[in-house]
Amino acid sequence: MAEALYRGTGRRKTAVARVRLLPGDGKITVNGRELAEFFPRPSYQTAVRSPLELLGSAGRYDVVAKIEGGGLTGQAEALRHGIARALAEESQESRGELKAAGMLTRDDRAVERKKYGLKKARKRPQFSKR
Repeated sequence: MAEALYRGTGRRKTAVARVRLLPGDGKITVNGRELAEFFPRPSYQTAVRSPLELLGSAGRYDVVAKIEGGGLTGQAEALRHGIARALAEESQESRGELKAAGMLTRDDRAVERKKYGLKKARKRPQFSKR
């Protein structure tokens, strides 16, 4: 197997994506499956390809990724974050472009914990005066 040119780890909610960029023709493989097979929804595919298209390097690298945890949206955004981090290693110029587009920032939003006495994180039981 070819040695990775660049590596990056992307995270979102509980999803973690370990990404390797290899010299190639733009093929994206996720957990041993094609991108379109792993993420059937076009919006997820667009999100995953966005860092490559931003830098115009869509056909220069093959992406091999292993993703664990989370749901499909979290996994797609974790993969985007991982690809962006791997591309940021390429040069300072590409890092600046990715940073300006907000792709290097880890989205720290997560599910708020449930509090005791409440039904969910903020939903309260019905109040009865009498």
